[in-house]
Amino acid sequence: MDAVLSSSRAGTGEPLLLLHGMGSSRRDFTAVLPLLTARFDVLDVDLPGVGSSSALDRRPTVAAITDAVERTLVEEGMGRVHVLGNSLGARVGLELARRGRALSVVAIAPSGLNVPPERLVQGSGMALARVVMRVGAPLVGALSRSALGRSALLAPLKARPWATSPEEAVGAREGFADSRDYWRTLLWGLLVDVPRGLDRISCPVTLVQGVADWIASGQTVRYLPLVPGSRFVPLLWAGHAPQSDRPRTIVRLVEETAARAAQPGDSSASR
Repeated sequence: MDAVLSSSRAGTGEPLLLLHGMGSSRRDFTAVLPLLTARFDVLDVDLPGVGSSSALDRRPTVAAITDAVERTLVEEGMGRVHVLGNSLGARVGLELARRGRALSVVAIAPSGLNVPPERLVQGSGMALARVVMRVGAPLVGALSRSALGRSALLAPLKARPWATSPEEAVGAREGFADSRDYWRTLLWGLLVDVPRGLDRISCPVTLVQGVADWIASGQTVRYLPLVPGSRFVPLLWAGHAPQSDRPRTIVRLVEETAARAAQPGDSSASR
């Protein structure tokens, strides 16, 4: 059986799960973590094959990755949780909601609803990023120490890459260069994934996308008619992984979406 995922846990309050995107690690939430732990009991995980998390023994489909996340929640003694996810992590968050394991979800640029030409472009870009980051991996440590270096590393993902932390730059190396199951995850987790059963989601969902996100293009808004009661929020001056572009705004959205879960009159409140 696959092992539980590597994670860190901090804070007190309602349970909140953080799920990073492909090409990063749990370090990508560095900018929002101190703000979230003041309000939530936060579990920040590395997805399979990233950081200290083992790769899966089976195909890393969204379902299989979600299974691994659920095992980790059980190990941590957590039941239903609020979720903040980005990209592939947002897609896994929606799958948790479909399974009834989420109290609420803030899904930033969730993968899964891009059309075939967009998948081709995304796959090509992710493949190139893997190769470039593998070649440049020895330089990431040095580049991460300057705003200019972090801008070079993170410009495709962030609208304000110079404002990121060294932790986020190292996270990109962990997600792109060091990932131990990159190619299978790219294929099974992203390129052939087609979401199903989204109409069974009954918790509050906020869909978020940065207006400077060229990776996910327009796929986030496509979830709106498929997820009952979901809401869409565009973020100005924000990219595909905007956790450090607009940290306070993202924390506010998590708090507001979590509050909706406690309102019985909300049409999308958990049942």
